[in-house]
Amino acid sequence: MTMTTPVSTRSAFRWAISDVLVLARRNLIALLRTPVALVFSIIQPIMFVVLFRYVFGGAIHTGTNYVNYLIPGILVQTTIFGSVSTAIGLAEDLQKGLIERFRALPMARMAVLAGRTISDLSRNILVLVVITSVGFLVGFRPGGGIVAYVQASLLMLSFAYALSWGFAFIGLAAPTSEAAQAMTFPLIFPITFASAIFVPVQTMPTWLQGFATNQPVSVTAEAVRGLMLGTPHGSTSYVSLLWALGAVVILGPLAVRKFRQAIK
Repeated sequence: MTMTTPVSTRSAFRWAISDVLVLARRNLIALLRTPVALVFSIIQPIMFVVLFRYVFGGAIHTGTNYVNYLIPGILVQTTIFGSVSTAIGLAEDLQKGLIERFRALPMARMAVLAGRTISDLSRNILVLVVITSVGFLVGFRPGGGIVAYVQASLLMLSFAYALSWGFAFIGLAAPTSEAAQAMTFPLIFPITFASAIFVPVQTMPTWLQGFATNQPVSVTAEAVRGLMLGTPHGSTSYVSLLWALGAVVILGPLAVRKFRQAIK
């Protein structure tokens, strides 16, 4: 009796991990079969890079080479926008009745959410590599070294992954994928544009600086920028990780609860 329980628990855990990986693979295959969506998810951040590098860059003064200031911020923005696909994907699965089919299968219920968030994280990694390459082409020259660059990448991916659980809740609450996309815009617009992604917070109006300085996207952007460029960034890396941890702790259970309600 005492020996079978741990074995049974380990077996159930292995099956749950297997279910998560299967669904993550399914989502990635579906993405590859619609290359237009993947291409446009890459084109959008490239357009931001070109726009701010060659159109607005000459009018923005940061005290350093603007392209070095810009690219880390664009990378943070890109991973956050990539997490929005979690909401859209889950809303589409609900709309098509796919999640109802999963319900009838002998699989771990958490695999649907975990598989979706992991597949979107994988896509974020791909986009991150592409935008980094584009950054080098337009003159980005990080000075922090390879190890610091990898640390910065892991930091922003962790933050974006935490946000994807909040977007999962939105996707499960939305009636359609179009509605899910529309519902995310009012949330990501203020935290990405009223932040340190494109310009220093000090250039903003005084009434906006308090919010822009302390909100999580600015903290993450400053941490990523400091790591990539090898410049002082205080405790922003630790604060960003705390934001990510808090988001998972709060948003994860909300998404799971909403999922249980959706499949009843």
